[in-house]
Amino acid sequence: MAGARALLRHCPLLLPQDRHGTAYEGFVTAQGRDFHIRILQPADFQLKNARIECSWRLKKILHGYRHILKQRLHSCPDLVSFMVELKTVLEIALKNTQDLHIPRPPEYYSCLVRDLEILGWNKVVYVDTGLTTVRLKAEDSCARQHLITLKLNAKYPTEPPDCLVDFPVPFAVSWMPQNSLIDIYNQFLAALESLKEFWDALDEIDGKTWVLEPENPTRSATTRRIAIGNNVSVNVEVDPRHPNMLPECYFLGADHAVNPLRTKLNNNMHLWDPEISLLQNLRELLEIDFPSRSVLEKSDFAKDCGICYAYRLEGSAPDQVCDDPRCGQPFHQACLYEWLQGLPTSRQSFNVIFGECPYCNK
Repeated sequence: MAGARALLRHCPLLLPQDRHGTAYEGFVTAQGRDFHIRILQPADFQLKNARIECSWRLKKILHGYRHILKQRLHSCPDLVSFMVELKTVLEIALKNTQDLHIPRPPEYYSCLVRDLEILGWNKVVYVDTGLTTVRLKAEDSCARQHLITLKLNAKYPTEPPDCLVDFPVPFAVSWMPQNSLIDIYNQFLAALESLKEFWDALDEIDGKTWVLEPENPTRSATTRRIAIGNNVSVNVEVDPRHPNMLPECYFLGADHAVNPLRTKLNNNMHLWDPEISLLQNLRELLEIDFPSRSVLEKSDFAKDCGICYAYRLEGSAPDQVCDDPRCGQPFHQACLYEWLQGLPTSRQSFNVIFGECPYCNK
């Protein structure tokens, strides 16, 4: 309910089309203009698997920002956050679309070329033919590669360019009319170092455990679903500003398998040590060794869905498991929801549906 109110506050013209809150249709407003949009979420409300449908005008305006919006779909925790991001990107896109029709003075080009030469052409990855979009590369202190895309308007350098980065936190530049691209680049490098511990923690998880989701995490992704055992995993949400603190943990699997893990986490929570790595803390609090990439294959503990017989369904792995210890068959939530809805013996209470396991009938 609170989420629906927040969405109404940010996008008053976007209304729910069903009582489950999985479909929204209406208009998103930017710079005084309304654009038709339709958002379809899966039954499990996983935003990364949502489908966005929009008018051809909006699609044309956002064409150059599709990869940014795709990243935001994967990293935003809920629909409200994504709509705020969408409106921000749309504002930038509209501003740049309008700027395309404003003739740039000769000083604009001479100033931009001079700034690029001072910065160094070895840091430039891409410049468009109109000299309005520049993409730069940088390495952090751990030799990780990062990109920043600059969208320059006709008033540059009086006004700063819009900056698009793959960060888990907002990136805002401090700008004065006498500044140049090298000032933005230095602020970008400083921001990279401020996120170093966050990326170190997630890189260790990615390198030493089997991460079930996301399959190909972006640098802005703050969650990891880590395999623990056969159809048992933990979803970890890391705070990018405090990566060494205890993250939010959500266990997935049959009750008999995850309840002991929840108990261990609650009993050992006071042992969390911010001086050691996040992964080592998780090992010690849960009193387990996560399956190693060097010893086990993903097929050793990742089973296909018992309904669609596939492991990946629109990018998602099975996340629902039969609670019967003799069964333990995993299912995709969307598959299970559709299956149970079709059974006359199933019953639903609010957002929870109860029914028999498709595999063992328990």
